[in-house]
Amino acid sequence: MKTPYDIVIKPIITERSMEDMAEGKYTFEVDKTANKTEVKKAVEKLFGVEVEKVSTMNVKGKLKRMGRFIGRRRNWKKAIVKLTPDSKAIEFFEGM
Repeated sequence: MKTPYDIVIKPIITERSMEDMAEGKYTFEVDKTANKTEVKKAVEKLFGVEVEKVSTMNVKGKLKRMGRFIGRRRNWKKAIVKLTPDSKAIEFFEGM
């Protein structure tokens, strides 16, 4: 059984994710095998908020080169979590 700390790996802090925070949307990197219901339960348990909707997407790793050698960054999964209007904000993101 996976714990919420195994499912939610880290927050994603980009310009776009900062703009979405005004709408109550927060972006996280999550475990590749986690589904939407697992992500919803993990975020609700970790941050004490109410989740309305979860959108997930698989992100392919980019090709990278070091001279003549070609490699690839790892593939990962991204989740955008939308909170209910009456839910409190996630305190972790405040002050950014």
